[in-house]
Amino acid sequence: MAISKSYTNNEIEVFWHTALCIHSENCVNSLNAVFNPKQKPWINMQAASTEKIINAVNNCPSGALKYKWSIEMEEEKQNEQSLTNIKVNAGGPYLVKGPVVVVDKDGSKTIKEGTIALCRCGGSQNKPYCDGSHKNIEFDK
Repeated sequence: MAISKSYTNNEIEVFWHTALCIHSENCVNSLNAVFNPKQKPWINMQAASTEKIINAVNNCPSGALKYKWSIEMEEEKQNEQSLTNIKVNAGGPYLVKGPVVVVDKDGSKTIKEGTIALCRCGGSQNKPYCDGSHKNIEFDK
């Protein structure tokens, strides 16, 4: 579900999913100071207390309006940063960032931290790691 817009008051962030909105106007009718389609932007997070905004968001029948506490958003960002990321490097190796266990063909395990470059061309003499052999090989970028 794509988020169309987000608005914050530094305590919470309100997300508006336009594809879900059925225009019931519950938000507008319950808290017009915050939810006013005649204004740009139509959500003014400074116009009411966080508690009143949460109550209005909770009255949304379609789920088009959602909110998250700023603490939850920070925890979510920290969790994402702790995940292992794999980037396909155009014309080169897979760049793996984060803690990862590499299991060799003989079954031996090595824990790697930070960023490592894994061969994706098959030409490395140091598999599974990249040794730059891809420079002589043409493959999808």
